[in-house]
Amino acid sequence: MSRSPIHTGLLGGSFNPAHGGHRRISLFVAGALALDEVWWLVSPGNPLKPGDGMAPLAARVASARAQARRAPIRVTAIERELATRFTIDTLRALKRRYPRRRFVWIMGADNLAQFHRWRDWRGIAREMPIAVVARPGYDASALASPAMAWLRRWRRRSGQKFDGASGSAPALTILRFDPDPRSASDIRAADPDWHRPLPRPGSLHDAVTHRPFGQSGA
Repeated sequence: MSRSPIHTGLLGGSFNPAHGGHRRISLFVAGALALDEVWWLVSPGNPLKPGDGMAPLAARVASARAQARRAPIRVTAIERELATRFTIDTLRALKRRYPRRRFVWIMGADNLAQFHRWRDWRGIAREMPIAVVARPGYDASALASPAMAWLRRWRRRSGQKFDGASGSAPALTILRFDPDPRSASDIRAADPDWHRPLPRPGSLHDAVTHRPFGQSGA
């Protein structure tokens, strides 16, 4: 007898630092789409973001681990191991490595507004369903974006079934819940040295690969 697939949400980002808003969004989406768990993909480097002000990877992983505690959230820096820089390559590699899992990509409306700038964004949409979390101030630009003009035909509206991670792609749903005012930029502005001191070498383990997360290359 074959085992049931594990429905898994993927939330990528810099997590510079992770905060309660990330946790709240993840738990909301997991409940709305009946996901078994959510993976936070802590990016070694975002091609669309400048490197200035970016804390070391180990510090960002540690902040994410603290926010994910006692929740069905796994924190991973697996992109470093996969040697993938672009989301499309990461998603394809994850699907090959974890064939028992059914993934759904999670992103905010701010990302949908500039999704057309991502490498092979149509390919991303064809790889797995997408759940967009509405964010105040970004909804209008997201709905008017070039990517949304293409994705609109696959949008599941209120009352229409969205199968989440178990469904086929392309498929898109926009989820709305009470806005969370927290932001990583506000945390950095209030405490530019939030990432000090760095975690001790060997004190972190990747929650997906289960390997020690060293300081080298971080």
